Amino acid sequence: MAGTTVHVIGAGMVGVCTALELQARGALVTLLDRREPGRETSWGNAGVIARSSLVPLNNPSLWRSLPGLLGNRRAALRYDLRYLLKNPGWALGFLANARASTFHETTQALDGLIRLSIDIHRERIAEVGQLHRLSDAGWLTLYRSETGYARARSFHEVMTAFGVDTVTLSRADLTDLEPSLKPVFDRALWVRDSLSVDDPGAIVAAYAGRFAQAGGQIVRAEVTGIRNDGDAVKLSCADGDELTCGRAVICLGPWARDLVERMGCKVPLGYERGYHRHFCGGVGAAPNSGLQRPVHDSAGGYVLSPMARGLRLSTGVELSARDAVPNPSQMDQAERAARQAIDLGEAIDPECWLGSRPTLPDSRPAIGPMPKATNVWASFGHQHIGFSTGPGSARLLADLMEGRTPPIPAAPFRPDRFIRAR
Repeated sequence: MAGTTVHVIGAGMVGVCTALELQARGALVTLLDRREPGRETSWGNAGVIARSSLVPLNNPSLWRSLPGLLGNRRAALRYDLRYLLKNPGWALGFLANARASTFHETTQALDGLIRLSIDIHRERIAEVGQLHRLSDAGWLTLYRSETGYARARSFHEVMTAFGVDTVTLSRADLTDLEPSLKPVFDRALWVRDSLSVDDPGAIVAAYAGRFAQAGGQIVRAEVTGIRNDGDAVKLSCADGDELTCGRAVICLGPWARDLVERMGCKVPLGYERGYHRHFCGGVGAAPNSGLQRPVHDSAGGYVLSPMARGLRLSTGVELSARDAVPNPSQMDQAERAARQAIDLGEAIDPECWLGSRPTLPDSRPAIGPMPKATNVWASFGHQHIGFSTGPGSARLLADLMEGRTPPIPAAPFRPDRFIRAR
């Protein structure tokens, strides 16, 4: 890898971590994005880096939930039926991969990727001087009734099977741990071996800053095409420029499909959209007050995280086209539920942030060589856990690019399991 020129396309968490990892192995790396690092999908998330994220949306319990989803009014999951009907391959594949056999393979693969990433995140956050943004207080899943807690039994069993450090809390235990929460929850599950940060965008920017300080190049450019030219890779840009490199890595998140299709390939990439908005946390409250750790209201369908700017309210999933018009109803529903649980105070943001998370039918990212494209590699499709798994994805990809044996199995993430040349 030493001396090889590599262009990493996309400067979210996955792309920035990939650039750092390849740079550390001696590659001459350029990081390309139409915006500054961390300003797109990585900007909007709950800031949680958790072992419990190994359970994807399309898990076996999704089948039991289907009758209740027909009304399309749940805060945890909304969908645009027209979008799903226009993308039957992805929609049917997403459902099919909720079966138990695939779920077992997916959880095994994601657990390895998450565990690898947590260790690297800890080291890197310290290296870039951002430890003040890091908390190891874990996070909570809240249940408004004993029935709701019982219905989540399968989730709890997965946590036990994978050795995730969890503690079940009573109503009184929860009040002692998070006194600002109103007494509307009968039970809670405290996931203790997880981290959280109070500004995800700032973490990505700090990682990118370290990359630049070490000599890496960050270029504002929108890549619109890739082609092989002998042993070189040519990148076409929206402004008409053409860039040349020895290898290229696609880390474009929800925009990866556009570039992959221009390469002459097909990829069934769906979009789990999500909204967030910041609140001041009560009259006269200081930012970040009220909660000690992120919480997930399982019935309310939202996550509330203590952030540097206040309390960040994040919605559940909206399955829709990447660029569809925003629909505020899910955020409105989440806000009503959150106000039952805590004093949110006034909204700080004038409007909601909206982002799209790219999801392949089995909820595993594509990490490895692109089919039928010499020296072009992929690392995209991380659904909701790109922020969490960026460092591990970079380590896995870099080992594959160098021909080394990765620390975790690479086969579950092979790009050619879904990406096909036309």
